[in-house]
Formats: sequence, C-alpha cells, structure tokens
Amino acid sequence: MHIEVLKSKIHRVKITEAELHYVGSITIDEDLMDAADLVENEKVQIVNINNGERLETYVITGERGTGQICLNGPAARKAQVGDIIIIISYCSIDKKEAKTHQPVVIFPDEKNRLSN
Repeated sequence: MHIEVLKSKIHRVKITEAELHYVGSITIDEDLMDAADLVENEKVQIVNINNGERLETYVITGERGTGQICLNGPAARKAQVGDIIIIISYCSIDKKEAKTHQPVVIFPDEKNRLSN
C-alpha cells in the first residue's frame, strides 16, 4: 500500500510578485527549489499565513539567488506581495518506507534566502 507523505517544505517565504495575467503557477528562486528538492512542473500546495488561503499549482524555475516567489495567473488573487506563505510538496511512498522517510524542510530568511 502507498500513502501520501510530506516530501518538501519551504517554510515561511515572502511573496515578492503577483502576476495575474500569466499562464499560471508559482515561480520559485532556483536556489530554494534545489534546497527543498523541488523540480520544475512539480505540483505544490501553497498555504498563505496572512489570509488562510490554500491552493494547488505547479512550480516554475525562477532566477537563482533572487529570492523570487511569484504567484502567477489566478493564484495571484490568493495573495498579495509581502504575504508570508508555506510551499509544500507531497510524495506517494510505500507505507513501510514512510515510517523512516525524512522530508526536506528549509527555513529561508526574511529575504527568501538560505542561511550559510
């Protein structure tokens, strides 16, 4: 049997842009994607700390080192620039494997950058 478990989490990043007139998705700084083990087009859940909104979308690779977190398309209506969000991805694994699975959780700073 397979179950869904937490794979990756980017905890508390700030929305830097919201582009309503775009195809859709969330653009994430490539440094954050690498650190959180996310890949382009991966499905993610977005949880907005400021207003409680939750949505699902997919990842687009953003420019490395910029701290970019941009909600695109209709998702841009769910948050404002400056809102704090959590980005979550899940995976489906064997239930036995899940007992020892360790998700990747990163905690960027207030500028959406990783501490050294």
